[in-house]
Amino acid sequence: MNEIPPANGVRLIRSTDLAPVAEYAYAAVAESPVSAIWTAGACPLDAEGNTVAIGDYAGQAEQVMRNLVTALESAGASLADVVKTTVYVASSSQADLVAAWQVVRDHMGEHDAPSTLLGVSVLGYDDQLVEVEAVAVLIEEPVTPQG
Repeated sequence: MNEIPPANGVRLIRSTDLAPVAEYAYAAVAESPVSAIWTAGACPLDAEGNTVAIGDYAGQAEQVMRNLVTALESAGASLADVVKTTVYVASSSQADLVAAWQVVRDHMGEHDAPSTLLGVSVLGYDDQLVEVEAVAVLIEEPVTPQG
């Protein structure tokens, strides 16, 4: 993991386990009484930055969720800490949106955090069909005095 030094209480996280082609941090952590984490959109890229599962909404969603988990773990969180996701699907077909959404839901399990599912006309990488961004919160345990 490669961290950018804190600026105004926000740490930017760049995971060395994800493709280095992104021109942004994979997550940001705001530290206060709680830590909040905003991820960049997780994309269907392999470790070399290649788009995977071309033409396959569910296949791309699987890679997206693996990359999202890696970004969250790099910031000290997990899918169980997510408080909001936004799922982007490059299609006007509800069937395509549902195919991607089902994969996201399967990964989230019982943790059904609020989410937005959007059909969009195009996403940033060649042949990209799915992208998911998340916000997570880490609740800091209060320190109990011993005595």
